[in-house]
Amino acid sequence: MPLPTPKSPRVPRHTRAIEAQAFEREDGLWDIDARIRDIKTRSTTLASGTRAPGEPIHDLWLRITIDTSLNIVDAESVSDAMPYPGYCNTISPAYKKLIGLNLMKGFRQAVKERLAGTSGCTHLTELASILPTAAIQAFAGDVLPTRDGAGDNEAHAPFQLDRCHALRLDGLAVEKYYPRWAIKPIAQSD
Repeated sequence: MPLPTPKSPRVPRHTRAIEAQAFEREDGLWDIDARIRDIKTRSTTLASGTRAPGEPIHDLWLRITIDTSLNIVDAESVSDAMPYPGYCNTISPAYKKLIGLNLMKGFRQAVKERLAGTSGCTHLTELASILPTAAIQAFAGDVLPTRDGAGDNEAHAPFQLDRCHALRLDGLAVEKYYPRWAIKPIAQSD
């Protein structure tokens, strides 16, 4: 279902598209390729020149290679379009600083510490923030057993429980789909 019709007529001016793809490699590792693109619908004058309508202002890529424990073993970035060619694209080697981080153990904070401000590219660093959830989605059912519809007799709760609003342990979705792991809300005393 799309968003409701806007209350006022409007004209498209800018599109930011973020995409992530996951690939299982033959060597047992996984690649997560992420891309961010900014495109204007009008000619845009930048200090480095004019961009035609539909020509990307940013078209940036970030790839991490991870093991099945979500540890980053390699990282690289490429800048295909940027506002300051010859300057923006010189930061790519800095993204090797992601190597050694774990996507589920303080990753976003570690990215800020290593690549915020002038230590990185604002857009690539922002793009890095989607990598943990992209990897979890990629691993779900392949590397991480979701046990969706597989019964309720496992020793450990499915990894996805209590990680979002819908799957909180005291919620109705867990009560319906994972009754073994459901907990009753604590009654509030008056």
